[in-house]
Amino acid sequence: MSSKQDMMEQQLKARGISDAGVLKAMETVDRQLFVPEDKLDKAYEDRPLPIGKNQTISQPYIVAYMAQQLGLKKDENILEVGTGCGYNAAVLSQLAHHVYSVEIIEWLAQLARENLAKTGYVNITTKHGDAYAGWKEFSPFDAIILTAAPPSIPKPLKDQLKTGGRIMAPVGRLDQKLVMLYKTGENEFEEKQLLPVRFVPMTGRADKGGSYGR
Repeated sequence: MSSKQDMMEQQLKARGISDAGVLKAMETVDRQLFVPEDKLDKAYEDRPLPIGKNQTISQPYIVAYMAQQLGLKKDENILEVGTGCGYNAAVLSQLAHHVYSVEIIEWLAQLARENLAKTGYVNITTKHGDAYAGWKEFSPFDAIILTAAPPSIPKPLKDQLKTGGRIMAPVGRLDQKLVMLYKTGENEFEEKQLLPVRFVPMTGRADKGGSYGR
């Protein structure tokens, strides 16, 4: 059984997580609030954990790695595609001004609301829906993060990103890569590939041959 100190020292710091804000966020947000009661003794282990109906909570290292790569600032507004159980949104909320998060699975969206209510964090807004279309009401966003993998990044998300902003997403189906997309102009992007990953596929319109942009 790993402790929170084990998580911080062995899983994060020892593996290159050095950003002070990210480390503080990972220490502040208690992963135990987001795992099922029968998994509490495994809450700080560096692996995904089942939360029901074939869904999982992400491993701490990946959450921290993605947050560190995004380099969030306290005045930035973030769109998260895939709320899951709410853990990643809670971590991001410690690093940004506001997190807007969309979850396509209704029971999971409700679970996230319940979990996030336990934290008392007020700078997170969630909704149930298909995030392929983003959340235009609150756009443009400084950064967008996907926690499920589309075949390629949906054009509506790219359109709702500020120039100078960035999108982080696992991209692909069988062979996935974690990608950072920088918006350098109104319709101009630069892509950086980070590392091989394995995320659940993005469902909804993304899984039905929707229109994509590169």
